[in-house]
Order: sequence, then structure tokens, then C-alpha cells
Amino acid sequence: MITFDSLILEEFIKEEKDFLIGARINKIQQPTRRELLLSLRNNGLTRKFYINIDPKFYHICFLSEANEKKRRIEMPAKPPMFCMLLRKYLENSKISKITQPEGERILELYVETYNELGDKIYLCLAIELMGKHSNVILYNTDTNLIIGCAHNVGADKSQVREVYGQIPYIYPPKQENNNYIKDHYAFLMKSNIVIFPENQVNRIIDNYYTVLTEKDKFKKLKSKYYTDTHTKLKKINTSLSQMEYKLKSNIDSDKYRLYGDLLMANLYQLKDYSENVSLYDYENNKEITIDLNSSKTIKDNATKFYKKYNKAKTANIKLSEFISEYKHKKEYLESLEYSLNIAQNIDELLETITEIENKEDKKTNFRPAIEPIRIDLKDGSIIYIGKNNRQNDYIISKLASEDDLWFHTKDCPGSHVLLKTQNLTDELILKCAKLAKQYSSGSLSSKIGVIYTKRKYLRKPPKANLGYVTYRNEKEIIID
Repeated sequence: MITFDSLILEEFIKEEKDFLIGARINKIQQPTRRELLLSLRNNGLTRKFYINIDPKFYHICFLSEANEKKRRIEMPAKPPMFCMLLRKYLENSKISKITQPEGERILELYVETYNELGDKIYLCLAIELMGKHSNVILYNTDTNLIIGCAHNVGADKSQVREVYGQIPYIYPPKQENNNYIKDHYAFLMKSNIVIFPENQVNRIIDNYYTVLTEKDKFKKLKSKYYTDTHTKLKKINTSLSQMEYKLKSNIDSDKYRLYGDLLMANLYQLKDYSENVSLYDYENNKEITIDLNSSKTIKDNATKFYKKYNKAKTANIKLSEFISEYKHKKEYLESLEYSLNIAQNIDELLETITEIENKEDKKTNFRPAIEPIRIDLKDGSIIYIGKNNRQNDYIISKLASEDDLWFHTKDCPGSHVLLKTQNLTDELILKCAKLAKQYSSGSLSSKIGVIYTKRKYLRKPPKANLGYVTYRNEKEIIID
């Protein structure tokens, strides 16, 4: 990764100084604690000056409209304190001068403004682009006292340089490699090697760091939501195992009904207050011994067995309902996990994230941000492949006709595959089945079943999750 060094900053200043000097600060925003966005206007032009002090991606640039969208900059509901401080002192003020201390990764914006008494004062916004020590500091040039900064640095964090309000602003220690950078730069210039195309420095910085930050955001979001979804899936699986074990244990509850029936059938032949009785089990054709509560009558013991049976029966009904519900949840979480896993760009990822965060949104009358995969065959046939539940739902709801064929892996999360054709052949069915396997969590399995049926045999149950369908009249093909 190319780091934003003093040479890049120097070239940026050369290219943008005519716009920066004399620019008025119209608006100040702080999307995150490590980002600032200043709306600057000069010579009838308004541009967004972006400051990033993330230790990995520290840089400054003027954002293009396209890259601003790609970076997905979102404003918090409540502006941070530092943002409010900058608004108080800098909004509607004018940048009178810009400087860069020699060999340093510091851009100093000197601002002409007025205090509460109406007197003209000069402040400096120092943008320090120094890796993990990056910071944005506002100080008064007359008193040299710091007014505020993006990150306070006390003695507990640094023994070299403290940074916080109401102490003098001092430059950070000199970097040892500055002379090397300068010598290296001079060598390149003497060798007629062009470092940056003319008037392209900002565009290169903006494009380069947009790609880096977009990739980083994609990686972090994917990891976060995949981990969250996988954790929920593990809990669901644990609960399912416990309920299925309990249901299996309750299978023996039928013996309590049998005990009650046998006791009531022999009620007048048995002696009350017995510890046990031996009776012939006509259902299973064998003699059995039933342990009793010797403090109760035969009838009371029979009643006790009936109560145990009814309690277990009711519990089994509830357990079966819960198991069915949890299995649906498991299938849904598995589909989300699969979609997150195969997402290849942030737009695909955000479609799934939006679904995760807005489960109540079951509407299908929308177009996904990313279109499903479309494969056009030479014979005019078209194959659609969804890569997440929104795309799957869109394929079924908006793109499919009644006689189109729908493919999906059996008992395995994966994409919906839809075939539109007027020339159905076994080869085409096999091709779609292979695609269904390829776009599923079982893509690496040696063998997997793929079911297919016509679209008219699919049904979307009311209030079902996106992409969930039931089917009938299906056929199955095994794909190696």
C-alpha cells in the first residue's frame, strides 16, 4: 500500500492552493471520529474537502461525487463534540493561508475569523497525517494555545508530546527519514521521472483511497455480520439439539397411558396401597411389573399415570411446534450466512445486511441494487441466478413466468436458479442443476441433490422470509 507521505502532500498543495486560499468554509461535518468533511467554496465552485486520520488510510483530498457515494459516508444523528467546536469557530470563515512545514506530513489551514467581540482573529487547523499519531488540531495563532483536537493525547498516552485543549501547540518530533525522502524525490526529478501527472494529484489520491477504504469497509462488514449470523446459527442449532433430545426422551411417555389403562382395566382385582403390581400387557403380549405409590389407591395411581402422559403429550406438541419454528429460523440463517459468504462487493453485501437489519421489510415490489446473474445462451434461453435472498425473491416474483423451471439444491442453502427457454433439453436441465450446485454451500461436495420444478408449483407462504418458497411436483437430479 502506498502511504500518504510529505511528497504527496506537497504535490497536493501545489495543485490545490489556488482553490484553498480564499475559500470559505460553508459547512463542517464529522461522519466518524476519524473523518471530517468540510464544504469549501471559492470562485463560484463548491467542493468537499475530506480529511481521514485513520491509522491505516490517513489522507486528504477533494471528493468526487462518484467516490463520495462509493465511500458510503454517513452522518451520525448527533454531531460529535469536536465537530460542534469546529462549527463554532470555523463555519463561514475564510482560509487566508496554507502551509506545510518542511518535510512534514502536516497541512496547516490558517483561517481568518471573528471572536465574540467582533475582533478579527486568526486560527490554524493543523491536519497531521502521521499514521497512528494522525490528528486534527485547532489552535489560536496569537496565543498558540490549542482550542480543541480530534484526539486528546495525555501523558498516559505519550511521553513525547501531549495534545489537548488549553496547552501550547508544538510540532511533533521530526521524522528521521525526511532527508531520505527529500533526496529520493530530488533524484527522481533530476532523472525526469514524473511522479504525478499535472493536475491529477487529487484525482489519484481520491480514487486510490476510495478503493482501499471500500475494500476495508467490505471486509469489516462482511466479517462482523458473518460472525453475528454464525453465532445466532450456533445458538439455534444448540436449542434444536436440546429440543430434539427432549422430544426423543418423551417418546416413552406412551407407557404412562398404558399403565393407566391396565390399572383401570384391573381396578377391582388389585389391592390398594401396593408397592407394585404384575399385569399382562395385551398390546405387547408380555407380563410387566408396574411400580406404584404405596400411599395411594390403584385409581389414584392410574390418575397419576394419565396426568404424566397428558403432560408429556402436551409438551411434545409444543416441542414439535418449536422444532418446526427453529428449523425455519435455521434455514433462514443458513441462507443469510451463504449470501454473506459469497458476496463479492459491498453492494451485494449491503443487500443482505439491509435484510438482516430490517426483517420486517418483506415487500417484493422493489428492484435489487445488484441485478441477479444473467446468462444468455445461443439458443435464446436465459438463466438467472440470485446471490442473496433479495435477488432470489426478485427472480421468483418479477422475472419468472409460470412455465419457467426453478432449480435449487436439496437440504442445502444456495441460490435460486431460473431457466427461461423454448427449447428444453436434458443437457439444459443438467447445466442449470450444475449451476445450482455451484452457487450453493455444497459446491465442494462430491454429490448433491438438486430439485427442480415449474415456477407455477412454487408458493410463497404469508409472512415468510425473503426468498423462502415451498414447492411440489418436483424432480431430483444428483450432481457429482
